[in-house]
Amino acid sequence: MSSRSASHEAPDAASEAVADAGAGDAAAGAPSAALLFTPARQANAFEETVQRLLQSIRLGLIGPGDRLPPERELAGMLEVSRDTLREAIASLADAGWLVARRGRTGGTFVSDVLPTPRPVIAGEATEDERARHAARIEDTLALRAVIEVGTARRAAESELSAAERERLWQAYEACTDASADQYRTADSRLHLLIAELLGVPSVIPLVADVRMRVNELLDGIPLLAPNISHANDQHRAIVAAILRGNPDEAAAAMAEHIGGTEALLRGFYA
Repeated sequence: MSSRSASHEAPDAASEAVADAGAGDAAAGAPSAALLFTPARQANAFEETVQRLLQSIRLGLIGPGDRLPPERELAGMLEVSRDTLREAIASLADAGWLVARRGRTGGTFVSDVLPTPRPVIAGEATEDERARHAARIEDTLALRAVIEVGTARRAAESELSAAERERLWQAYEACTDASADQYRTADSRLHLLIAELLGVPSVIPLVADVRMRVNELLDGIPLLAPNISHANDQHRAIVAAILRGNPDEAAAAMAEHIGGTEALLRGFYA
């Protein structure tokens, strides 16, 4: 995962960097994009950078056709490396939210026509329907954190047989080897296997239910290659902590992993 930028921009420079973004709205008293161009946490820097950019666009702080601040200033405001910022911008460009333009007046711009709302909230949804959908997302994310962080901790406390340890490692490797269209299935199997290793049958349907709910949300957003690579690094950390029998590390690694998914879902659906 790319590390945070070592340098920090001065507050005045950061403010100037967003002066051109949504300038017309700013004149009318609209909030500045600088409100959301705040530091991303290092553990999930890519996912939170995507989230910050999407929120700024979807909340209208930077409108269609507006230019993002220059790369150097934007990376400084978000406190991420320029490589991380480029990965986030490239992913959102592939998804249709941003576009790069060359030349003296070039840069990265918000697409003139933004992607249509995802199926779960598309169409003529009422305010109440959207509020219920947002509440369901938060409920799903909170439930997942409670169940899966606890499951990882208990799995690390369990006495695993040699066969169980091998199954766990093979499930991790299946994620790293999976193609894009197979990845979500491999990911779900790994998480379900962690629950199975507890030897507590009632936990498995709880994990299965929350995975179904999370996957339904994930199916509505683009599959971002940098996120998959990062998720696999986190899978390795989770599995390694379980195999070492370290409950605190396993729980912390699972919490970090879940936090990345939460950042993306809130970015695309908020």
